[in-house]
Amino acid sequence: MIPQQHENIGQQQVRLIDGRALAVSLRAEVLATSEHFAAHGIQACLAIVFVGNDPASEAYASSLEREGNRCGITVLRSTLDLSASAAELRAELTRLGADQRVHGVILQQPLPPHIRIEDVIDAIPIAKDVDGASPTSQGRLSGHLGNGFVPATPLAVMLLLKKTAAWPLRGRRVVVIGKSGVVGLPVSLLLLQENATVTVTHKDTADLARHVRDAEVVVSATGVPGLITGEMLSPGTVVIDVGTTFVNGVLKGDVDYASVEYVASELTPVPGGVGPVTNVALMHNVLRATEQFHLRP
Repeated sequence: MIPQQHENIGQQQVRLIDGRALAVSLRAEVLATSEHFAAHGIQACLAIVFVGNDPASEAYASSLEREGNRCGITVLRSTLDLSASAAELRAELTRLGADQRVHGVILQQPLPPHIRIEDVIDAIPIAKDVDGASPTSQGRLSGHLGNGFVPATPLAVMLLLKKTAAWPLRGRRVVVIGKSGVVGLPVSLLLLQENATVTVTHKDTADLARHVRDAEVVVSATGVPGLITGEMLSPGTVVIDVGTTFVNGVLKGDVDYASVEYVASELTPVPGGVGPVTNVALMHNVLRATEQFHLRP
């Protein structure tokens, strides 16, 4: 049985995986590349498309604009009225897809109830789908083709895992909690590409703790604050916490830090873990798209 927190005096405390420090390092690489492009008359550009004015989406766009400024990448906003139809949204995505000044296009969610994401997302050209959201991008990822764009958050997870003692992942037992197409599923596919042994769990999994206890690495992306406790983990587990939920104005992850701090060996904090790396990972994808656009025959 795993000791409780008050019994852990003298044991090794968890090492926090510093996402902010990794973001600074990655940002320097991205900026150097964008400055190289700019010296040759190429200005990398990302376009964000909104339908309506959701406050959370606005805040996210502002964070991308700040990241773009730091990385030397132009970030444009295109906002459609909340009453816009799926046809109008497709037309805007198509327009940006054809604009040679724009190298990456992302569609901000949530969409209004009358527009289904599956009816519009394929209007983003595969070469500009820098957040890997289209069915074609997802198919390339699932087919291990390696020539599409990896969604930014799953890419951030993998970049952080490379900084842990669990890397390389070949043969490692990894449990992913969450099966969404945004994080859980693409992370699972990326882990398989690294030859990890992957178990995918979700809200309907019976006896989640049994699966988690068997893992050497846990990636949790549920948005359920405090879901992962020390009693669920084996000593020395590496934990990547992708959860972000505001509780009484405080950002919380999926991990109950107080109970895991002397059980897990390495952990991404919330905030300061996956989040800071995600936006830089997206900018990295924008530069890849920029390079591919200007080098294509």
